[in-house]
Order: sequence, then structure tokens, then C-alpha cells
Amino acid sequence: MVTQTSAKIARTQAQGRLACISRWAARSAKLASAAAFITLLATSGTVANAAESSSRMAQERHACAVVLGLDPSGRRYDTCIRSLDRSLAVWEREQGAQKGRRACAESGLEPGTSAFAVCVVNAEQSPANTGGYGAVVPVR
Repeated sequence: MVTQTSAKIARTQAQGRLACISRWAARSAKLASAAAFITLLATSGTVANAAESSSRMAQERHACAVVLGLDPSGRRYDTCIRSLDRSLAVWEREQGAQKGRRACAESGLEPGTSAFAVCVVNAEQSPANTGGYGAVVPVR
């Protein structure tokens, strides 16, 4: 009798572990899917006008609601949207700064010089710095 009870307990514990692993795997798959979708959002380009902005918002909503399965009426959904929006805004600024540095270097300015620094600052502050190199004005 003790052997049967021990076997039942062992089976129940194993099933509990499998269920836990299964839940963890499902959450991991959702997170990996969301990360891939966020990467896709980030690499799709910068926001140049309102149409692109609304498209990005639609993609953010899709990522939070469909990919992550969050309820659009819940706080987690709102938090997801805000977090994703902030992350993409930071990423876009960084991309703009990199493009500005690259454009200043391509215009012949040497990194580490004051002229290069001024060029990079001008490029970063320019409203035209949304994906093009037209805002870069080398200072010599």
C-alpha cells in the first residue's frame, strides 16, 4: 500500500512539474514572439509623419493584444503600449544619432574634433533628421 501511495505521489509531482514547465514554455514562446515583433517594429524605419505614427501605434497595439495576449481594457495592456512606445522612441533617437555621426564622417570631418561634434549636434537637433542625411551641414 505504501508503495502504491508513493508511486501516486511521485506521478502527481511529476505532472505538476510538467505543467509548470509547460506554462513556462508557453510564456517564453510569447515573450520570444513579442521580442521578434518589437524588433520588426524597430527596424521598420523612423516615424516621418502622422500616417506612419498611427501605423506604428496599430503595430504596438497588435504586439500587446495579439502577440502577448493582453486584454486591451487592462492595466498591463496600457503599460505594454507605453513601454513599447518609449522603447521605440529611444531606438529612433539612437538611429538618428548614428546616421548623423555617419553622415558627418562621410562629409570628411574627423571624429574627436570640435567641427565633428558641432556637425553631430546639428544633425541630431534637425527636424529633417528622420532618416535622411539632408540635415547634416559640415562645419569647417
